Amino acid sequence: MKEIDARGLDCPKPVVLTKKAMADNEEVLVIVDNKIASENVAKLAQKMKAEVSIVEESADYFKIIIKNTGEKVKSENNKAAVSHPSEAGKVYLIASDKLGEGEEDLGKILIKGFLSTLLDIKPLPEKVIFLNSGVKMAVLEKDVTATLEKLESAGVEVLICGTCLDYYDLSDQLEVGEVSNMYEIVNSINSSDYVRV
Repeated sequence: MKEIDARGLDCPKPVVLTKKAMADNEEVLVIVDNKIASENVAKLAQKMKAEVSIVEESADYFKIIIKNTGEKVKSENNKAAVSHPSEAGKVYLIASDKLGEGEEDLGKILIKGFLSTLLDIKPLPEKVIFLNSGVKMAVLEKDVTATLEKLESAGVEVLICGTCLDYYDLSDQLEVGEVSNMYEIVNSINSSDYVRV
């Protein structure tokens, strides 16, 4: 069994190391020091069709045991190579809790209007990703969370940066969307028609 001690490593390093180890090993044990990292590693392994179990030894010691099932999936890199960005849906990156420069109150009104307008456009975006102070919109603004729930119901993937949630101490308040990591965010942007807001 290949063992990776990823404690103290910033996102997305635990995920990247896990992906590399899974390519050459049937079983991988990954040790991380926070819940978000354990969830991100597990999510990657599940996407790669592996069996995953998480053992929480303490608040800062998690073991993720990964067993490759032999079921091969198309690698994300191959997927990116064969799908041209124009064939993929749009990915919107929301990196702030306001839109544009200038008056802060106006910027907050504009970003809420922008997000609610996404429900009315065709085609809908493939993903909406929140990072940095943008995660505050996805967690603290009830009218925005209602919009995001509607987008998810319509098939739009809503990804929220786990590192950012931790930084703003919002992890336990997330009600909509899926906790994500920098590896998944970069891969989503790289294989799509990307728009930054």
